[in-house]
Parts: sequence; C-alpha cells; structure tokens
Amino acid sequence: MARAFFGGVHPKGEKELSRDAAPVPIRPKTVTIFLSQHIGAPCRPLVRVGDRVTLGQRLGDGEGLCAPVHASVSGTVVAVEPRPHPGGTDMPAVVLENDGRDTLCPTIQKRASPLTLPPDELIAIIREAGITGMGGAGFPTGAKLASAVGKVDTVLVNGAECEPYITADDRLMRQTPERVLGGLRVICRILQPKRAVVGIERNKLEAIAAMRAAAGSEAELLALRVRYPQGAEKQLIQAATGRQVPPGGLPAAVGCAVFNAATCAAIYDAVYDGMPLVRRIVTVTGRALARPSNLLAPIGTPFSELVEACGGFREPPERIFVGGPMMGIAQHTLDAATIKGNNALTCFAASERRRRAAAHCIRCGKCIDVCPMHLTPVFLFRAQQRGSIEALERGNVLDCIECGSCAYICPAGLELVQSFRTAKKIIRDAQRREAEK
Repeated sequence: MARAFFGGVHPKGEKELSRDAAPVPIRPKTVTIFLSQHIGAPCRPLVRVGDRVTLGQRLGDGEGLCAPVHASVSGTVVAVEPRPHPGGTDMPAVVLENDGRDTLCPTIQKRASPLTLPPDELIAIIREAGITGMGGAGFPTGAKLASAVGKVDTVLVNGAECEPYITADDRLMRQTPERVLGGLRVICRILQPKRAVVGIERNKLEAIAAMRAAAGSEAELLALRVRYPQGAEKQLIQAATGRQVPPGGLPAAVGCAVFNAATCAAIYDAVYDGMPLVRRIVTVTGRALARPSNLLAPIGTPFSELVEACGGFREPPERIFVGGPMMGIAQHTLDAATIKGNNALTCFAASERRRRAAAHCIRCGKCIDVCPMHLTPVFLFRAQQRGSIEALERGNVLDCIECGSCAYICPAGLELVQSFRTAKKIIRDAQRREAEK
C-alpha cells in the first residue's frame, strides 16, 4: 500500500502534450560532450582535435568520484574547449562532428551470462559505462552501489515522474520495460535486498501495466498517489516503506536504495549489451513548440537541434527550461547541449506563465504547509536575504530538495528555490574554506 508523505502540491500536469508521442531517434549534426556531467571530479580529455572517434569510445575519464564520458556518435573531434552548459556557465567539453554512420567502438560487446559475474565486477562495468543518476543530481551510479553493499534491504525503482510536462520515463517504461527490469536484476544481484519495489504514479496506467507484466514475481509494483514531489527520493521511500530518512541522512540510513527508471535501463544496456551511457529519451515540450515530442537523443545534442526536430517554434517562447517548470533551470541560449541527467526541454508560451501581482512576503505560511521536508521556507528566505549562515544552517537549508513546491504556492511569487540554491552554495563554500584551513 502506498503511504502519504507530508506536504506537496498538485500542479497542472500538461503531460498530454507529449504523452502519446513515441520516442523518435534523432541524429544531430554535432554533439557537445561535457567533461563534467556528474557530482564529483571532472574528467580529463582523452582525445584531441582532429581525432576520429567511434560510438561508445571513451572521451574523458578521471580518478576518485568520477564517471567517464563517451562518444554518443561516431565522427571527428572538432573542438576541446569550454561551451555553454545547461547549468548556466561555460564548461570544458569535447565537440564531435557526426559522420552519420554510428560506427560502433570495437570494445563494445554483448555478455552472455552477466548475472553470474560477482558484484564487484558488475560495479566496475557500471562505472566504466559512465552511468550516473538520470533523474536527479547525477551521482555516479557505480560509487552509489559500492557504498550501499550490505546496507540495504529494500531497492526502489523510481518511475513516479511527477514533474509536470515530462513523459520521458513514462514512454521508457511503456515501450522497453524489460530494460528497466533487467537493470533492476543487476542491482539486486549486487545489493541482495529482501524487497524490490517499482513505484509509478497512478496516472500512468499503460506504464503500470507494462511494468507489472514484465516484473512478474520479481518485483512489487506500487501504484503511487498523484502528488508532487512524489518522485523525490525521500518522499518515495516514505510512500513505499513508511520510513523517514533523517535530516542530513542518505537512504541507506533507513536501509533503502533508490534508482531512477532510466538509470536502470542504462545499467541493463551496459551490463548485457556492453553499451555505455550515450543516449536517452528527452521530452521536448511546451505550447511554444510546433510539435511536442519525445526524442531518443544522443548525449550532447544541442538544444537548438531538439527544437528543430519538433518542427521549431510555433510562437516565440516566453521562457525555456532544461527540465520541467518546478525544478528546471532557465536557459539563456539554445547553444547549450544535453547531459546525462537532462530528461526534458520545456519551451513555455506566454499563455503558460503564471503571473502574480504581489512583490513581497505576506507571511501567510503556505510555503511551510507544502514543504515535503518539514522546512520553514519563509524564515529561510529571510535568512538568505540578510546573509545569515548560522540561521540557514539552523533551519536545515541543506535538506531542501529544490522541488519548487514553496515557490509554486507562494502568492507573492518569490524566487524561493533560487534563494535556497544560493544559500546552499554559500554554506558549502564556507565549509570548503574551513576545511582548507
């Protein structure tokens, strides 16, 4: 039985724009492979301008907490330089000119019986495939698995996809459920949990049916209540198990490990087919587009080519987000390109923008009522405005999951999430300076 979690909101879904659009493969003219697409140390480039590369070839790698990056097309390296990143800054990248042939790297080969391999070898395969979390912060999956061995009794597959507008995971589960479940089998081989659960919101009936048929008795299928942010890691754990991750804690603290559905599919591709993470389904949507779609796009596809594949704009966009309207990041250029964690590009028309007349906090407390992490956004916002690190830490701002529920409900239209992102950066910078003393 799915349990309730505290707080949350019910934004308009708008998923009908792309829900019925089956993923269409696209072939961009160029791809921009950023050398940092994950939490941890950035990669060092392993190629130079003029090199010929094949699909799946490693382009960058590093030591420590790092996930390698691979060529998502075959072609020629035309630049190794900073390029516009979806995060809003210029980041080092390898730029490839696509030759249109998809010549496969000769090291990529299928494995006959991968589930007979020991857990440490499976973790090494996942690490070498460059797999990171594909529904959140982008933590390297190999490191996540290694740290969870012997600590969890429950593995959860996150198929909630509660963010408005986005249907990428819905289409993935409907069309290739065997890949998602195959990846789950690999995870269970490594972690040896007592329970495996696939959580999907109840409004995704086709995905639930497809995943239930593919899972059989191997995993429980949990139909989740439709409430945002049901797909947040800690809220999913509470809904599936009744356990609450403590402030500052990780899921392993309550015996759980959570993996996005797309991450599971990428694990299947790596372990069974030997294919690194080089492409994913991206929802390109919004009423500014001529034809909202789901695209099977190589990692590094420029946003401009995603828009072109959807027939371009039917009207000038009011705002463009990578991701959805609740947690997405506004973009200032379509020259940026997708990274592993990008599941959507949302192009809003003027009619979709929510406008509010008020300009300052009226202390109504609505943000406190909807915060799923039991935080007090109104006081955190004031603490950030006056630069009080002590008050921000006392208010547990680092526990903010940046879901946007507070900003959605705020009658004053305050930029609460951006305020908390700034606050978290200030705190982490201060902690880093203190550690360096």
